[in-house]
Amino acid sequence: MKPVSRALLMLALLLAAINLRPGITSLAPLIERIAAELSLSRGLISLTTALPVLCMGLLAPLAPRFATRIGLERTITACLALICLALLLRLGGQSGVLLIGSAVLMGTGIALTGPLLSGFIKRHFVEHIGRVVGWYSFGMAIGGAGGAVLSIPLTRALGDDWTAGLAAWALPALLAVLLWARLPNRKETASASDGAGLPWREPRAWLVTGFFAIQAGMFYSMATWLVARYHEAGFSLPYSNGLFGTFMLVGLPSAWLLPWLAQRFGIRQPLLVCCGLAMTLSLGMVTFLPQQLPELWAMLMGLALSGSFALSLVLPLYEVHTPLAVSRWTAMMLCAGYCMACLAPILVGLGRDLAGDYRLPFMVLTALGGLMTLIAWRLRSPRAAPDRQS
Repeated sequence: MKPVSRALLMLALLLAAINLRPGITSLAPLIERIAAELSLSRGLISLTTALPVLCMGLLAPLAPRFATRIGLERTITACLALICLALLLRLGGQSGVLLIGSAVLMGTGIALTGPLLSGFIKRHFVEHIGRVVGWYSFGMAIGGAGGAVLSIPLTRALGDDWTAGLAAWALPALLAVLLWARLPNRKETASASDGAGLPWREPRAWLVTGFFAIQAGMFYSMATWLVARYHEAGFSLPYSNGLFGTFMLVGLPSAWLLPWLAQRFGIRQPLLVCCGLAMTLSLGMVTFLPQQLPELWAMLMGLALSGSFALSLVLPLYEVHTPLAVSRWTAMMLCAGYCMACLAPILVGLGRDLAGDYRLPFMVLTALGGLMTLIAWRLRSPRAAPDRQS
């Protein structure tokens, strides 16, 4: 098998990462308009975010099986193609059924890609995990921020057609498919120490999963409803979109920096605690005093959520020692984590419909920030036990 350069492998990783979020975050600036044009309630339109997250949870455990039967690279290629197809289907988004169906397809592609990219990092970049995971999460942050910031400009450039603005994100997905199709494929082989399934009985795996679930639920709630919350608080729609763009963009440096700091100085747990505290404070301000220094709290939320996501991706890589074991720990984290997280944007939307404003659901999110901090406090450095491969 002809060796592949590290630069090409890194480029493939970045392109795949960039395509994991735009299909979700590109909806946020347009969600109230889409709901109005399609006559959908807030609870129903939130399915466009919640269903991909649910798929990401339910289907993540299948990723290691595909890696052993089909091969890691070919599975990722097929999943990126599925994401591309889902985005193209949004050209028919004037049908609510097709719009929600595209969300399911996209969630399927993302669900299988996430765990396998962690195994890909473990295989090719084992000596530089912190740095490479930083670039991986940086790529995801770029894609998420791009979807949020460019959604409205793309829609306007394409004749004010929001279906075309959403479908335009199929182009970077197509580029990723073309690159991954050129990588040599290698099937994973299971070792005895990898275990036969996911580590459901491992307490530390549940701590990792709990932290991931809360930060993911917060992110997708913000990705769906933060613009609407700012607009309800009295800001103009363009200014609300600007605050949301700030929230997404300022996460870029922390997505790269925090995993590097965690590896360089061995401070994963303190950084996790800081992220939890920052989210609790920021959400409290957005809930009770949204008019006070909104740019500051949007920036702090972006730094904390992007950083906590990047750090949560690092955790399985330090708990176990083989690519397949990492994929299984990551699959459990994504499976249970996303299944819980998918409820958050739905409940925020339903809470808004029932309470008449966003204050009550955002109060609940603030309380979850406190729980996130508590779990982070429990996530001390993993035990140095070489036999913990489950």
